[in-house]
Amino acid sequence: MVAPTGTLPANFIQNIINEDAKTGKHGNRVHTRFPPEPNGYLHIGHAKSICLNFGIAAENGGLCNLRFDDTNPSKEEVEYVDSIQEDVRWLGFDWGDRMYYASDYFPQLFEYALQLIRMGKAYVCDLTAQQIREHRGTLTEPGKNSPFRDRSIEENLDLFNRMRAGEFPDGSKTLRAKIDMSSPNINMRDPVLYRILRATHHRTGDTWCIYPMYDYAHPVSDAIEKITHSICTLEFEDHRPLYDWCVETLGIYRPQQIEFARLNLTRAVMSKRKLRELVEQKQVSGWDDPRMPTISGLRRRGFTPEAIRDFCERIGVAKSNSTVDYELLEHCVREDLNMRAARAMAVLRPLKVVIENYPAGQVEELAAENNPENPEMGSRKLPFSRELYIEQDDFMENPPGKFFRLAPGREVRLKHAYIIKCEQVVKDEQTGEILELRCSYDPETKSGGAASGRKVKGTLHWVSALHAKPVEVRLYDHLLMEDEADGTDEIAGSRVNPESLTVLKQAMVEPALAEAVMGSRFQFLRHGYFCLDKDSKPDAPVFNRIVSLRDSWAKVQKA
Repeated sequence: MVAPTGTLPANFIQNIINEDAKTGKHGNRVHTRFPPEPNGYLHIGHAKSICLNFGIAAENGGLCNLRFDDTNPSKEEVEYVDSIQEDVRWLGFDWGDRMYYASDYFPQLFEYALQLIRMGKAYVCDLTAQQIREHRGTLTEPGKNSPFRDRSIEENLDLFNRMRAGEFPDGSKTLRAKIDMSSPNINMRDPVLYRILRATHHRTGDTWCIYPMYDYAHPVSDAIEKITHSICTLEFEDHRPLYDWCVETLGIYRPQQIEFARLNLTRAVMSKRKLRELVEQKQVSGWDDPRMPTISGLRRRGFTPEAIRDFCERIGVAKSNSTVDYELLEHCVREDLNMRAARAMAVLRPLKVVIENYPAGQVEELAAENNPENPEMGSRKLPFSRELYIEQDDFMENPPGKFFRLAPGREVRLKHAYIIKCEQVVKDEQTGEILELRCSYDPETKSGGAASGRKVKGTLHWVSALHAKPVEVRLYDHLLMEDEADGTDEIAGSRVNPESLTVLKQAMVEPALAEAVMGSRFQFLRHGYFCLDKDSKPDAPVFNRIVSLRDSWAKVQKA
């Protein structure tokens, strides 16, 4: 697989790389990395980082590593490692033979920690996590030194090796960097480098009972891999001094950390922790629930990698935080599918129509183009018979003035077929429910025929009742009732939209859709874009609506 390339829009990161090239910094190399923690499935925000890291490398003739930040075994699983690889490949990127794990470097990270102790730059601390927080101070007040800060190098070496050997209980001791408890940057106030944690690691098993913290493991891993540009989201900007301190103090290769604004998307959960809550609380069917903003959820829903890459390119790379409208993502999907998705007839809420003057037993095959935007996709044949289904919403007994669909005594055109007129409404005598419509058709108005030019204001889609195939259709709306609030600890499940999923079990589709295969996408006329769901069975297809046809974002841009 070859990473997608092309001319990336100018951004401040590319400008930095251009300046580095002029000065020969990093030996004119560009080597990036995508470093996810395998503690959950990736979401659309990670897609932006994937496209940026792999895209920047490809654009500059460089390399990009995939590296798993697996330093917290209590929350990490092989399932997440596998899903991350699948997501990156699906988006169209390839790391070649450069897949690494922070756990690959555990022995080296441990040796570097010993080096910091020997240099007098790290010490073993017996304060609890709560006591460390209390000693740290505030944004306006300096922190207080730990009472264990002045232990001798020999004592620290002994204690740290005993931590490694498993002599002490979890949480009883930490290894901390010795920097400056009065630093205006709280991240520099003797941050924790190692903690004791007995948990079976998915790769190293029970070999280790101490694990490095991210702020220590990340810069050292970058240095080991000779990363040139370590691209992070903006929340790590205040951590950059610690990043630099680690590699400078150890005297090892120094990558350059660059921060960019993370993706914030309206009406979407953009936190792996909160997404995990939704899964564990069974608010959704799993990480790949089509309502989820996870890459696997978007893939199952029917989004294409091309559309997601287009979206990431359009939103660009900025230094300040902002929020992107979810409708822009849907707009990118519509633009992509408009050219590639075959058109199809599907009636989601069927109402039976009987054409009384159409010959009983007769079946016609009517020509219909597969995609008017892409003539190369050819055409297909639609069966037409005396009994049809139309949408319930396409008929009203007492319509308002601007209702141009079917009503008693009114005419409409059936797409690719004839003009019909409603002659009679058949109702259930007990409930008054409309059971079927009795109509007539004008045989001279066949689409493409000599009299087909007769004008009527409404055109409806339909399926032949004799040939239609029953399917289940799932319609999706926003998962949240309101926008995600930055920084809130509120459980995402409390704001789940109860109407985020509508299941229609009596939908009818044209017969060709019974042969649909996984990965194929269709535009159901007047309804939107749909794809086959993995819950489908050979005799019971299930279709997900990817997006509707309404594109308010595009209308805003034209206004």
